[in-house]
Parts: sequence; structure tokens; C-alpha cells
Amino acid sequence: MFIFIQSSMLKFGSFLIANLLSSNMQATVIDPADVDGLESALNKNKVSLFFTESPTNPFLRCVDIEKVSKLCHSKGTLVCIDGTFATPLNQKALSLGADLVLHSATKFIGGHNDVLAGCISGSEKLVTEIRTLHHILGGTLNPNAAYLIIRGMKTLHLRVQQQNSTALRMAEVLEAHPRVKRVYYPGLPSHPEHEIAKRQMTGFGGVVSFEVDGDLMTTIKFVDALKIPYIAPSFGGCESIVDQPAIMSYWDLSQAERSKYGILDNLIRFSFGVEDFKDLKADILQALETIA
Repeated sequence: MFIFIQSSMLKFGSFLIANLLSSNMQATVIDPADVDGLESALNKNKVSLFFTESPTNPFLRCVDIEKVSKLCHSKGTLVCIDGTFATPLNQKALSLGADLVLHSATKFIGGHNDVLAGCISGSEKLVTEIRTLHHILGGTLNPNAAYLIIRGMKTLHLRVQQQNSTALRMAEVLEAHPRVKRVYYPGLPSHPEHEIAKRQMTGFGGVVSFEVDGDLMTTIKFVDALKIPYIAPSFGGCESIVDQPAIMSYWDLSQAERSKYGILDNLIRFSFGVEDFKDLKADILQALETIA
């Protein structure tokens, strides 16, 4: 069972779900892959909900969903996974033991950068509780947005297959390039959760994050030299999109504050669309040459 909601509500999905379970909510923040930290939090507190993305944004860290679900359930804790980066095709979090799954339908599910929506999937019992609160708070999806999502889902498997393939191939190209310092993509053996991703994902998604060899202005120069992608903070559409988090999604934080989260000035998040791989490769390589 699932419920579609407006994406503005999806941003607060963890709050909405936890609020159903507790009127005195407190949060403990841990590294998404820190199972020992999770176990410690579960032992020290009466935890209602474990909530995380997998893969995460923007470093694509992966959580062992089956492992954390068993651990959480042994303590009576629900597990909610935001699987937007994975897509419903690449990762079946409910089958792996999660109780609830969130997706921003604005991204891969809609797939055309023209709709705002999100969805929560899970058992009828849990989703019914969420639906009740949803009716109180509002955020009902309008008919046209619902139509756009249905239209987009018709080609979801085709788009995701192309994006999986392009992203993996480009991640390999980027990792070997002398002007790229580091690549973050779960399909690469260098990724810290590569083995977990191989075990629980059928594809590694269409988003690759990487750090170019340079400072803030060098990175801006690289982005500006790209010809194919749009410059925007979104992802998952037919068109490729590039985001420089330091001056876009994390623009309101100081450099020191960004560094606490690993967001360096030279970080790029690239969402690959359905364009031809050779065209995207040529574009990225020529842009890298401009900062050589």
C-alpha cells in the first residue's frame, strides 16, 4: 500500500512518521553506515524509528538494510528508508526488511523535471496511520501532478537502465582522470559500501558525485564549461543535471560548517539523464580540460 503526497511534506517524512509514534520526539544522529552507533543508540534509548537515506545524498553511502532492520526490530524499532537515489527498481527496501520506504516522485519516478510529489510505501497498518495525519495536515496531490507521475512511470525502467549504465561507465572514467581527486559511486570497488550495494541493489543509480582537483572557482569554471547538463539542485530527470553543493544546496553554510559534513568547495553532484553516453563523456572531458 502507498500514499502519494506533496514533496514539501516528503521533506518532513521522518517527522510525520515519528510524530505518529511519539508525542515527545528526540533524535540521535549517527553515521548512516555505523551499525555499532545504531546499536548503542537503540540500547540507550527507547527508539521508535530509525530513518535514513540509502544511498545518501550527496556521497551515496549505503546502509545494510537487512542488517539494520533485524537489529531495529529486535528492539521494537521501525525502519524507514528514503530510497529516492536508488529508485524502486534498483532497491527493494521493503523486501530487505524495512517497514516504510520514502521516494521523492519529483526525481526518478516522475522523471521529467516537471512535477512535485512524493510517496510513502509500507504495510496497510502503518500507511493508514500516516494517511490519517496526512488528511489533517493537507498536501493532497493535484490531478495533473498525478497524471504526470503515471506518465513518467511508464518509462521508468527504460530510463533507469540507461542512467545506471551511463553513471557506472562515467564513474569509471572519472576515477581514472588526473583532474578528478575522488569519485563517490556505490558501483565502484573503491566505494566504502560497494559490497553492501552489490548485495542489495540491482543497479547503482544515475547519480555520481566527485571532487575535481581545484578550489571553488576552479570548480565553478568546470561547471560553466559543461554544455549538456542543466545547472540545478534536482536530479533523476531525462536531462542531465549538475549541482555544485558548496554554492547551491549548501550555500547558506560557511566553508567551515560545510566541511563538517564533508562538503568541499570542489564537490560536484552529477545526475545523468538519458542522453547518449558518448556525448556526455565528451562533454565532461572537455570541461575537465578547461581546468587543466
